[in-house]
Formats: sequence, C-alpha cells, structure tokens
Amino acid sequence: MSRVFRRRLSHWNYPEIVRGEGVYLYDREGRRYLDGSSGAIVVTVGHGVPEIAEAIREQAGRLAYVHGTEFTSTPMEELAALLTPRAPVDDARLFLVAGGSEATETAIKLARQYHVARDEPGRYKIVFRWPSYHGATLGALSISGRPSLRTAFAPLLHEMPGIPAPYAYRCALPGCGPACSLECARALETTLKAEGPDTVAAFIAEPVIGASAGAVVPPPEYYHLVREICDRYGVLFIADEVMTGMGRTGKWFGIEHWGVRPDVITTGKGLTSGYLPGGAVLVKGEIVEALKAGGGFHHGFTYSHHPVVAAVGLAVVRYVERHGLVERARVQGAYLQQRLQRLLDLPAVGDVRGLGLMAAVELVQDRKSKAPYPADARLAQTVQAEALRRGVNVYASGGQVDGAGDLVMVGPPLTIEREQIDEVVAVLGDAIAAVTRA
Repeated sequence: MSRVFRRRLSHWNYPEIVRGEGVYLYDREGRRYLDGSSGAIVVTVGHGVPEIAEAIREQAGRLAYVHGTEFTSTPMEELAALLTPRAPVDDARLFLVAGGSEATETAIKLARQYHVARDEPGRYKIVFRWPSYHGATLGALSISGRPSLRTAFAPLLHEMPGIPAPYAYRCALPGCGPACSLECARALETTLKAEGPDTVAAFIAEPVIGASAGAVVPPPEYYHLVREICDRYGVLFIADEVMTGMGRTGKWFGIEHWGVRPDVITTGKGLTSGYLPGGAVLVKGEIVEALKAGGGFHHGFTYSHHPVVAAVGLAVVRYVERHGLVERARVQGAYLQQRLQRLLDLPAVGDVRGLGLMAAVELVQDRKSKAPYPADARLAQTVQAEALRRGVNVYASGGQVDGAGDLVMVGPPLTIEREQIDEVVAVLGDAIAAVTRA
C-alpha cells in the first residue's frame, strides 16, 4: 500500500510516471501518455528538456540558497532583467516566489500595503469574480469564486466582495445573450460604490478564466472598461496570469490580447514549466517606490527570490524565446480551437471555448437547459480516466454551477505538433462519447 497522502483519496488509479519527453509521459510499465493538459496547464517547454535540467544542476552546484532579505544572486538579477520588459506593466519589478498561491498572497498584501503607504488605511478589500480561482491558501481562497473549494473552509475565510464573471455561456445578467451586455464589468463600479470606494484596495481577475469556469474569454471591451473603473476609483488592477502567462494564450501575458496594462501581474506554472515550483509577481514601479518610501514591503517567504528557481525561470524564458513558442502557441492554438469545435456534435458537449493553447469543453446533461450532471457523478473525472486509459491526459475540473458542473481542459506543452493535437481531440471525443453513451 502506498503511504503517499494525495488529494484524490478514491476513484483514481495513479500510474507511476518514470520519464517525460516532449509532450509524452512514460509509466513504469512502459506505457506512453500524450500530455494533453500539461498536468494542470503547467508545462510550457515540454518534458525532459536537457538544458532546463542542466540549469538546475549547474545552479544548485554553485549556489543553492540565499535569503532574499540578505542577498541577491546572478540568476535572480538576470531573470528580472529579462522578464520585466516583456510584462505589460509600467516600469515593472519582479518579486519571485514558489508558486501561484504565494503570488496571490503577495499581491493581496502588496495592494493593502500600497494604500497604507499612501495614507489610505481604509482600503483593504479585494473584489473578485464568480466563478474564479486564485489559489489554495486561505487568503487566496477568500478571493476565489469557487464554491466546491470554499465550502468546507468558509468559517476560516475573509468576507470579500464578488461580482459576476464574463461567463457568457451561463450569464443571466440583464441584456446578456449571444453578445455580452458588459453588465458584468459595470457590476464592478456598482460594487465599488456599494462597498465604499475608499475601502477597496484592488480588483483581481484572470484574463482568461482558468479551471473554475474553463477557459472563458471575455468580450473585447471588457478589460478596457475594468481599467477605466479601477482608475476612476483609485483601485489597483491585479491580472492573475498564473495559468495564462508565459505564452500560453499566444501572447507573453494573456492581458495583452486586450491592450490593457494592469498594475500587478501574478504568474506561475509556465514560468518554471513544472521543473521546479515557481511563481512571480510583476509590479508597477510606482507601487514599489511607494512601499520603499513607507519603510519597505512587510512580506516574504523562506524561498522568495530562490536562486535555483530563478535559474530555471531564466532557462525557460530563454528557451521560449529561442524556439518562438509564444507565436507557436498562437498558431497551434488556433488549430486546437478549430479542431475542438467538432466535439459540439456530441450531445453531452454544451460549449467549447478558449484562447491559444488553453481550451475547455463544458459537459452538460441537457444541452437545451444547460443542466449539469450531478456533482456526485464526477463526470469530468470519469472522462479524464477514460481518456487516460486511451493514452491521453486531460485536466478535469468543475463546480462552476453552484458546486456542480463538469469541465475538461486541454492545454498541452507549447511544443505540440498538429498531429498530436488531432490525437488529443480524437481521444477526448471518444472518451466523452464512451462515458456519456446511454
């Protein structure tokens, strides 16, 4: 019996993976799996890239650790110099952490401390969206609109204001239909007025909503209106790019599709491509200078600004640039989105959506009413298991309909070829058909 404590405690067989190469994983029995979801939409450069592994070995051999309050390191300085010019943030500065949840915690504290430093101590609230997901820590979960993950911990969470996300497939706001009415964006201003603008520190949003709603892309005007509202009321705009960043959507950062510049960007996952736990916060220079004048940033983690994490991030960014993977994600992503549309022929597929190499299929029990399957059916996980049995890994999620709802996400490494995309889509379609066949 395995002594490993896992998130899924039943209903899942765990193949023991011993090797990864490109878009493939290999288990102990020698079976090959096409990684159609990069795990949890993590891997950008592919598995088993020798130069990324070498960057870890070389840096760990030279310098494994220094504390970020005492020292800096060469890879930390080089990563900041390389990544900040690519971020759509004015005069960006980099705060390196060990994952997306840490990045969200950092952004929350950053927003709060910024307003305190500017003599606005009443600003502490973070406005978030339903549905959304920004991390597993209690602070991050307090601003995550995902009932299936919040419910058990509700007594421990801070109450923060939430607004509807631009989730067109299930939107019930006035005037919303085939075209978004933008009432979801206007709800931000309504909420700011109701809460009192001088109590709100920031608004946080994923440019393309991730696993909580399944690759939901907002209408073209949405983020322009959000930016205007945030500016009008002195609220910081935090773009959560943990899933969308590092080229996943066909731009370095997803928010670039709308030409809007947030005040803070959080990122993770693709920054280190899964080779080590890593994340980052990219911050507007004006904010950093305000904190500096106020006595510094009263926050940090033991592994903030870690030299080996920085070295991996540096190697990944250079690899992405050298191999043109951002443009590749745009081109291959368009092909993926087009191929996935064929799954709409299946009765259980309610919607297919996404941007670049980030896509989702929403499964429904009834297409006309959009009624989801019961939560205890675990349909997305069952589809995932069936696809895995057929040799393709996809990412199961859900809970977007009052705790019910099933989503299957596709987000392969940015190195994927078209014939491999064809295989992912074909196997996913066969798995859905097999699981939902009456």
